Order: sequence, then C-alpha cells, then structure tokens
Amino acid sequence: MGAGEPTLEARNVTIRFGGLTAVRDFSLTLRRGELVALIGPNGAGKTTCFNMLTGVYRPTEGSILVDGTPFVGMPHDICALGVVRTFQNIRLFKDLTVQDNVKAAFHQRTKATLLDVILQTRRARDEEERQTQAAGALLERVGLLHKAHLLARNLPYGDQRRLEIARALATGPNFLLLDEPAAGMNGQETRTLLDLIARIRQDFGVGILLIEHHMKLVMGVSERITVLDHGETIAEGAPKEIQRNPKVIEAYLGDEYAREHAGAPAP
Repeated sequence: MGAGEPTLEARNVTIRFGGLTAVRDFSLTLRRGELVALIGPNGAGKTTCFNMLTGVYRPTEGSILVDGTPFVGMPHDICALGVVRTFQNIRLFKDLTVQDNVKAAFHQRTKATLLDVILQTRRARDEEERQTQAAGALLERVGLLHKAHLLARNLPYGDQRRLEIARALATGPNFLLLDEPAAGMNGQETRTLLDLIARIRQDFGVGILLIEHHMKLVMGVSERITVLDHGETIAEGAPKEIQRNPKVIEAYLGDEYAREHAGAPAP
C-alpha cells in the first residue's frame, strides 16, 4: 500500500442483533481504483457489511477504517470522508428533476451560506451556476443529459439506477459502494450498466465495491471477489478462482454454473 493511498477497510468486524450474529469476523480492504465484488446467497450478510462500512450500523466488534483511521460516526460523516453508496431499493427524490437530484448531492461542497441563498447574493448565483454545469457534466457521463429536466419518477427503471449513481458521484467520493445495481434490469440495461461501471472506475479513479447477483456482470468487471455465506467469509480471490472454488459452488453458484464455466478463461 502506497503512502497516503486512500483505503476503505473492514478489520475483523462482527455484528450481533440480540442473540443473532449477522456477520462474523469480516475483513476487506478496498483501495482507490480497485473494483471488488461481494457476493453470496440471499441473507448472507452482504448488505449488513455495506451498512457497517457506511456508518448505518456500528460493529459489535472490530473496526471500520478510512485511510487508516478508525471511523465512528453517522452516514453523513463517512460521506464527507469520501465513502458513498447506492441502495438495493432506489432512493431518488422522485418529485425533483433529474438535474436537481444530482445538484442536491453537492450540498457538502457548497461555499454559499443560507443567508447567501436567501438574499441571492453573487456568491449564491455563481454557486448555482457551477452546480448546474457540474450536474450536466455528470449526467452526460451516464447518458442522461437529454433527460435533465424530467421528473425522476418518470424515468425508466434502468435510467433511475444510472441517476442514482450520478448523484453518488456528485459527492466527489474516493469509494463508491453499489448495492445490487443490476437488480430488476433487462439484458440490455445490464450490459449498459457493466460498461458504465467500467468507465466510472477508469474516469473517476474511485474504488468500487459491488454487491451483485448477476454473475456475468460480477465476473466481467471485478478484480477480486469476497464470498459470504451465513455471515462468514468462505472464499476470497480472483474471478477465475472463485468460479472453481468448491465451497462457493456448493453454497452459491451451483453445479450447473460450474459445469458451464469449467475450463473457461478468466473474464
């Protein structure tokens, strides 16, 4: 790890809800520029790990570290440190326009005060113009600029997913956590999303942690994969290794997937 290199780390984290251990001794390190997937069957604890990494849940044991420093705070605090996420269930401001959804995410970086906004000072007007231009640039990156003035609720499902990613990028993150971004998408939408994720990683240099059940997407974009089952890590490695791991095949991928990809080259 290079000196000063941004990292997001879960170090031996365990979380219990009452007498139930939801995740046990989970560790993961994500560096800026990496693309890592977290996979496993439903109920394996993947979203719980996301919730710990983003301050929604506090681990019962272990630590979450950002750039080597233990994090204790709320979700908005970790967002300010450069960690941002999307959700399995889309959480847009559906009665705002596409453009205003993205502009809303700039609030942590605005220099205009509330008084500036009320009085519509020059600083407030300049800030509004900068945000409008920056939002337009992000919408162009995700292919939604031509829909900037539509209400978010009127977008097709796949476009809503891309808007949520654009809004996350507007916070200026070092790390982007995507919780099942291809859920509910058709084949064409999934292929478009795969290309978008690859471009985001290249163009923005962010570290991406991906929860996804669409194995073609996972194997096509990931450098490393961590596999959870019943809250415990059962495998870690490159996509080719994970495809052939007997524990992963038994717990998640299944024999049919294993036969289909036996001897296949790494994605």
